[in-house]
Amino acid sequence: MATNQTVDTNKGPSPFMKFLNSKKVVPYIFVSPFIISFLILTVYPAIRGIIMSFQSVLPGQVNFIGLQNYERVFNPTFYTALMNTTIYVVLTVTILTILPIILAVILDSKFVKLKTLFRASLFMPALASTIVAGMIFRLMFGETDTAAANQVLNWLGMSSVDWRYNAWSGMFLMVMLCVWRWLGVNILYFLAALQNVPDELYEAAEIDGASILQKFWFVTLPFLKPVTIFVVTISIINGFRMFEESFVFWEAGSPGNIGLTVVGYIYQQGIQRNDMGFGAAIGVILMLIIFVISFIQLVLTGAFKRGDE
Repeated sequence: MATNQTVDTNKGPSPFMKFLNSKKVVPYIFVSPFIISFLILTVYPAIRGIIMSFQSVLPGQVNFIGLQNYERVFNPTFYTALMNTTIYVVLTVTILTILPIILAVILDSKFVKLKTLFRASLFMPALASTIVAGMIFRLMFGETDTAAANQVLNWLGMSSVDWRYNAWSGMFLMVMLCVWRWLGVNILYFLAALQNVPDELYEAAEIDGASILQKFWFVTLPFLKPVTIFVVTISIINGFRMFEESFVFWEAGSPGNIGLTVVGYIYQQGIQRNDMGFGAAIGVILMLIIFVISFIQLVLTGAFKRGDE
């Protein structure tokens, strides 16, 4: 007697596919490219750099020398580079925080026309190469009387300036190049944050008789605090790791080290003089400086406080 048997050919997903499609695993799959690249391109080089800082690295010869590289770090040249970098960080953080806030508030006001055009053009300097922009700055601020900046000074009745051969003017060039590149980007950050300020708060402040400055101080600034912390933090980090702005003006070395930065000192010792162990030690010190200053800044600004406190 023959019997009809039906075979179920619709097999469900395998246990492995169920595991990959689970809600607990899917988020990690999506972020895995970032995690892998972060481990390979950031964590591994950092660990190798720390190990190298305890070594004497010569062609075909690597020896552990303990803390000798760190003992050499604290010298007058390093202090000069650290002082230059610190001044650069203070100036750029101050300018790239205060000025973008003011300009963003002005651009967000109802009196400004062509807002879309302004917002699109603000991002363009950040797309330019630092080397190309630096070469243009070198032509504008040349040492000859025919340079654009010196022509303006002469027209105002002032004498020409050797822009790349004075400490104050050299710092001015580096800060100006940085501000030119990143001012527009920071303005866009603050413009985005201003969209979250409720109009009802401004209306209530007007009813209470608040002035423009009072509305800015008591209504606008509190809503800009998260973005301000972010801008200050990235400006501090980028300031301490600055290299291109100095290199483009003094690729062969600045007179009296007026343009030497900590990263430039790493390049000078590690690459030009082939002392990789010493350069790695300077890099580790710089990493610690950035971490400590950023942590203090985040604590002072209350970034680690809970939102309900």
